[in-house]
Amino acid sequence: MNKKKFPLLLLGISLFVVMGVSSFAQALELGVRGYYWFPAFSANQRVDTASMTGTEFDLKSALGVGNQAFWSGEVYGGIGKHHMSAMYTPIKISADTTLTAPINFGGTNFTANTAVNYNLDFYMMDVKYLYDVINMENILAGFSVGPMVQVKYVSGSAEMKSPAIPGQDVKQSFSAPIPMVGIGAHIGLIANILEARAQVTGMGYSSSYVIEAMADISVTPFPFVDIHGGYKYIGLKMDRSDYYMDATFSGPFVALTVGF
Repeated sequence: MNKKKFPLLLLGISLFVVMGVSSFAQALELGVRGYYWFPAFSANQRVDTASMTGTEFDLKSALGVGNQAFWSGEVYGGIGKHHMSAMYTPIKISADTTLTAPINFGGTNFTANTAVNYNLDFYMMDVKYLYDVINMENILAGFSVGPMVQVKYVSGSAEMKSPAIPGQDVKQSFSAPIPMVGIGAHIGLIANILEARAQVTGMGYSSSYVIEAMADISVTPFPFVDIHGGYKYIGLKMDRSDYYMDATFSGPFVALTVGF
C-alpha cells in the first residue's frame, strides 16, 4: 500500500468509527428515576374461605383509612425505537380503629366495638416495553408514539387482628401477574429542555381488571437531570376464590430522573 495513502485511510476509518459511536450514543438511553406519588385512595375488600363468604367493606368508612403517599423506583433503557423499563412500588396501608359494624374477615368474626389493627401491605412490580411506530425525535421539537406491553405483578397480604382477643388474627396473602397492553407517547415541547409523556395501559380478565394511566411534563435544568410533575391513575380489581379487592389510586406525583 502506498505509504502516503495509509494516513488518509486511517483517518477515514477513525472518522467512521467516531461517527458510528456518536450515532449509537445518541440512540442509546439509560437512567434511573425516582417518584413520590400523592394519590387519593379508595378500596373495597373481602376475604373469604372455602366454605364462607366474608364481609365486603370499605377501608375508609369501616376502618378510617386515609390517603397516603408512596414512592416508586424505576430503571430504564432503550436503543432507537425500543424502550424498556422496570418499576417497583411498595404500598403499605394501616389503621388502628374500633369497628362500628361487624366484619367477617377470612372466617373470623370481628364484632362491632372491637378494637382492631389492620394492615394492607403489597407491592407492584411493572415491566414495560414500548416500540415507537412513529418517531420524529429529530424533527423540530420531537414526537414519538407507539404500542406498549406491560406486565404488572402484584403481591402482598391483608391482615386484621384484635390485640385484646387471643386468636383473632387473620392474614391473607395474594399475588397475581397481570399482562397489559396500551400506548405511549412522547412530545418534545422545547427540544432537550421541556418534554411531555403520556401512557395508558390496561387489561380485563374474568371478573378482574387493571387500568393504568399517567402523564407528566419534565424540565431539564442541566444535562443528565430531569425534574417531573404529573398525574397518575391506577384502577385495580382482583377477584379470586379467597380474596377480593377493588381499589383506585389517583393523584399528582413528582419525579427526578438521572440518565442520558
